[in-house]
Amino acid sequence: MRDVATQIGRLHSAGMCRALVVAAPCLAMLAFSGCKPVGPNYSKPATTPPPAYKETGATSVVPPANPPGGSWKPADPSDGMLKGKWWEIYQDPQLNKLEERIATDNLQLKQALDRYQAAHDQIAVANSGLYPTLTAADQANRSRQSYNAPNAPNTDSKIMSNLFLVEGIANWEPDFFGRVRRTAEQARATAQGSAADMASLDLTLRASLATYYFALRGLDSQAQLLSHTISDLQSQLELTQHRLAGGVATGVDVSQAQTQLDNVRAQLVELGVARAQYEHAIAALINVDIPTFSIPVSPLDLALPKVPTGLPSQLLERRPDVASAERAAAAANAQIGIAIAAFYPDIFLGGPGGFDSLSPGTLIQGPSAFWTLGENATWLLFDAGKRHAITDAARLSYDAQVNGYRNTVIQAFQDVENQLSTLRILEQESGVANEAVASAQHTFDLASQRYKGGVTSYLEVLTAEQTLIQDQIVAINIESRQFAASVGLVRSLGGGWDTAQLPKN
Repeated sequence: MRDVATQIGRLHSAGMCRALVVAAPCLAMLAFSGCKPVGPNYSKPATTPPPAYKETGATSVVPPANPPGGSWKPADPSDGMLKGKWWEIYQDPQLNKLEERIATDNLQLKQALDRYQAAHDQIAVANSGLYPTLTAADQANRSRQSYNAPNAPNTDSKIMSNLFLVEGIANWEPDFFGRVRRTAEQARATAQGSAADMASLDLTLRASLATYYFALRGLDSQAQLLSHTISDLQSQLELTQHRLAGGVATGVDVSQAQTQLDNVRAQLVELGVARAQYEHAIAALINVDIPTFSIPVSPLDLALPKVPTGLPSQLLERRPDVASAERAAAAANAQIGIAIAAFYPDIFLGGPGGFDSLSPGTLIQGPSAFWTLGENATWLLFDAGKRHAITDAARLSYDAQVNGYRNTVIQAFQDVENQLSTLRILEQESGVANEAVASAQHTFDLASQRYKGGVTSYLEVLTAEQTLIQDQIVAINIESRQFAASVGLVRSLGGGWDTAQLPKN
């Protein structure tokens, strides 16, 4: 730093002025390039991920009596990682088409992109402080002096005069103490955090769309079930009417059959309300007019894919919300350096230079040239503790961001474990539900045979059928929940994103 002062002092030597006009910026650049920015250098806060996910090795405490073959489990790390278009693992062309429209049409994502681009532009704003600012001006005027002014000329020819001026001004604040570099560092971390936020929003929107889509298809499966049931109930109603005409059945049997048929019809109509709401939600996500949008009816008959979980240590690089929290800590760390730099002087180099003359013919000539080169330094001596308070606040803000980052990491691991346990338990529940459906179907078949043989009343058939319908709907709902949990696991694992996708500059 002493060398810097020596070089500035030499600017007052008239014999070296011409050389130093060119050399001074270079000398100052070399001087401050060796000065490290004040404040702490950033390092990623330490975290300790578990060696393995608990749920990947979990087993049922009370397994089903007859567990189905090939029970669900996550894919092994060796099976590969999630890729960018993670929704393609479900192998549903309709879902693929809808997901592709998120990137091009969703307004929330466009808004996030605008925020990121604005944050990225702040990097250039911050970096510009490392370089001089140059301004230029020109002036041409004719003036008349007063005859009665002090020291006025005694001839008319000197009362009127011209002035022509071409001037440039250079100003530069060498970043001796790193304030500008810390500001650029903060802007870069903030822009990267904004990019991670955009990726997190993209993942959330796509996961929401997939969840809505599978819920809608689950309702289509229920509608298919209820439609078949209505057809069967219609046949049963006709049978009871024939039996009533033959004196075998009673009017109560006919009334019960009609009631059951009407109830199932009402359930089918009710499904339309929820289906329409899911369809509208999907339309809003992809920004299409709701009146013109529809999704063809298609029951949920897909195979539930295995989702590769990878290792817990990889999760910190794959979740965009974790990356955003880490980048916020980096930005807060840079703010400490910015606050500390305020304790040091502001040093400016530069000055005006150009040509001026009374005649335009002699303006751009050596004798008309003028310049001034110098330095200006200001040092705040007293501010009643303001800089200390700002620095303390910056340190506390950094500590808060570090704790927020670590909490986000904990929540990320919890999220993955929750989705894994949900999938594991739903797989067990699905096995039990399928057994219940099989038992209810057997009971209904027996009751129907007994009724047709005149051994029992229609009430027994009605009760068995109500139980069967309920168990079948439960099984379909479990299947829909399995797909929702699968999408939730993909989202909790970062959806194929990783920190390598963060912008470097």
